[in-house]
Amino acid sequence: MPPRKRPNYTVESIDQQLQQIHLLDSSSSSENLEQLAPIIKQIHAARHQEAYLKIVQALVETKEAEIEKICGDNYQDFVSSVSTLLTVRKSTHNLRDKITTLDSSVSSVGNALASEKRALLRSKQTASNLDSAIDALQGCLKILDLVHRVEDMIKEQKYWSALRSIEEIQNLPPSSLSHTSFFAHILSSLPSLRSQIKDAVAAANKSWLLEIRNVSGQVGKLALETMENRTRRWRTRQERDPHLRSSRVGTAVEMVSNERIEVDVLDNEKLRVDFKPLYQAIHIYTALDALDELQKSYQADRKAQATLILPTMLQLSSLSTLLQEVAGFFIVENHVLRTSRGFRSERTIEELWEEALRRVSEGVQDALARETDLNMFLKVKDCLSGFGMTMSGYGFSTQSLHSTVLSLFEKYVKPLEREYAAILENLISRDELVPMRAEDVVSGSLTIAMAKDNVVAAVIIRNDVRNDLQRQSTSLFPWSKAFYSCSETLRKFIPAFYEFVDGVDQHYRDIDEILAKSLDNLLAISIVQNLVKRIDSTSSLSQIAMVATDLEYFQMACDELERTATSYRTSQRQDAISLPRALEAIASAPSRATNRIEAVISSKLNDFLELSEYNFTPKNREDMPSMYLYEMVNWLTTVVDSLAIQERYKDEAYKSAIDYVAERLTEFLVDKSIPIMNENAISNLMVDVDFLRDEFRKIGRDHLVDSLNNLRLMMSIPLSNTVQDYLHPNARQVKYASVQPKMLAALLEKLGKYGTNTRDQMERQKGDKRMKEAELVGRLYPGSNR
Repeated sequence: MPPRKRPNYTVESIDQQLQQIHLLDSSSSSENLEQLAPIIKQIHAARHQEAYLKIVQALVETKEAEIEKICGDNYQDFVSSVSTLLTVRKSTHNLRDKITTLDSSVSSVGNALASEKRALLRSKQTASNLDSAIDALQGCLKILDLVHRVEDMIKEQKYWSALRSIEEIQNLPPSSLSHTSFFAHILSSLPSLRSQIKDAVAAANKSWLLEIRNVSGQVGKLALETMENRTRRWRTRQERDPHLRSSRVGTAVEMVSNERIEVDVLDNEKLRVDFKPLYQAIHIYTALDALDELQKSYQADRKAQATLILPTMLQLSSLSTLLQEVAGFFIVENHVLRTSRGFRSERTIEELWEEALRRVSEGVQDALARETDLNMFLKVKDCLSGFGMTMSGYGFSTQSLHSTVLSLFEKYVKPLEREYAAILENLISRDELVPMRAEDVVSGSLTIAMAKDNVVAAVIIRNDVRNDLQRQSTSLFPWSKAFYSCSETLRKFIPAFYEFVDGVDQHYRDIDEILAKSLDNLLAISIVQNLVKRIDSTSSLSQIAMVATDLEYFQMACDELERTATSYRTSQRQDAISLPRALEAIASAPSRATNRIEAVISSKLNDFLELSEYNFTPKNREDMPSMYLYEMVNWLTTVVDSLAIQERYKDEAYKSAIDYVAERLTEFLVDKSIPIMNENAISNLMVDVDFLRDEFRKIGRDHLVDSLNNLRLMMSIPLSNTVQDYLHPNARQVKYASVQPKMLAALLEKLGKYGTNTRDQMERQKGDKRMKEAELVGRLYPGSNR
């Protein structure tokens, strides 16, 4: 560490320091020795005492030399002045002796007269002093009486009168006492009296705050009970008048209809809250010009009380009591705000209110985080909604509270949705997928006709469909029992859903959207997805068709549920509730069912086609179709016509079956697994195709045989020897547009191979011709290597 640098003390620096503390400043009349302490402390801390003392000694010697010089320069003038003064002193002594002699002579002459005069003056002075003393005592007694009265008024809690008396003392007219120490002492004691008044008022206000804290719960309980009675009366009116169902408590309609005079919760037969101590404190503190102090104290006390009301861990069992305390607290604050003329800041109360709502919301959400009992959610909702409506009536914003209720509602909906989803999934999985009969629900004294009416009334369908079913004499329904059971379950879900929002007076739009989302999920996932699973898991065409029929009615049910939910909605919006996800799922499900039906039919048709055993180089042509076609057509028509599905779905099933058969027959003609083929085989296949066309025409499905027509057209080209016509662009476009060059070329190539592989000269020539035709046709399609 480098050595510390010693300070450089000089006579001039020390002289400047001493002048700063007025030790050497002749113009100063005082000595500021307080500045000497830091200098000495600094010297002591730096351990430079000896150096500093040496410089100070040099300064002293310098000053002494200056003094000696000044005295030496003025010595002669000083001696001359002393001589003059001695002469004046001698003359003064002579004059004094003469005055003494004259005074003695005058004194001896008027001594007797002066003695009598002094006696008379003393008597008058004594009498005047007595009068003054009496007046002073009377004034003092008056002032003391006023002071005593002030103390009595403070004890009697007459604080305003005490302040007036203090003002009277302070504003007494000027008198002989005005400049006395007694009066000054009295005036100096007035601030103490004011402090006593302020302290007494503050103590009374503190006591009142404690009483308010104790009665806040009663105030809140009475306010909540009043709102509960009002809500009960309105529900009774709503039951009598359905047009009022969408109007909640607090709306304009309800307020106009509410003719009864509500209870003043702060002043009634059961409870009376006296705000006089607070108003008195405000008045006194305003007079003392200390209102800010009272406001800060009151704000701190009320904030502390608000904090004490809300516990760290909220117990749901004490939620009702807690909300009563909070309601009473802020009802009192609202009354103070409205009646104290600016004593309370509206912003301050809003901050307290927002903090209280935040803590209540967090406490409720934490307490319900793992709750699964739906009844507990309903109880909490009732408490919060009643609390919210009550406080809204006093002008408090309940936006965040409604957000909390909405959040709880979403938590309530999840277990509710899971419960109903499990019921619906169980109904779908256990359904036998057969048309329902009215006899299935007959029990006790219920007749079949009554059971039919009950089923028709329970299912969710259009009114025109319901009327048509009621007019029918049959007890067989087009849907399965699952549709009936799911309809009953869905009808129960909507009222159970809206049971939570009963009494909640805002944010209906969000609630309606949650209902739409829940219904959407139940229909799309619990019903449609499980029905699709049933489609994929079964090979029974009747069950697949039954699922397709149920899906049609569920699609109708979606439309009806949208209207039902819209009529139940609590908001006043004009737009209807929609179920897009369910409708989309249902819209795609029939195609899934149709594809499954087509797959099952195609599988069975494939079994028939495997029994065909075609000879592709027969020596003769047949006039009768293949035997397997009779069984195949009979099976197909029997199965498809018996399906309980719409005609358009049957058409799709037939068309898919016909297209599949045409595709398989086409494979016989063009597939490489069959290398050669003669015209007799093509003629035999054409007989089979014509048989199929005739059979489908007989059952009125001739509009579905386009694929067979296209196949027949392709086979007719080599049989009628019209390949050259096909090669002509105009003819091909007009007559053979559906015949693909690639397939025709493959067919001609097989015919050509058959001719070239025989020993018959005519057949060989025909085969060569077919091979050339195949090459020419092959050039017509892209990608040809010919």
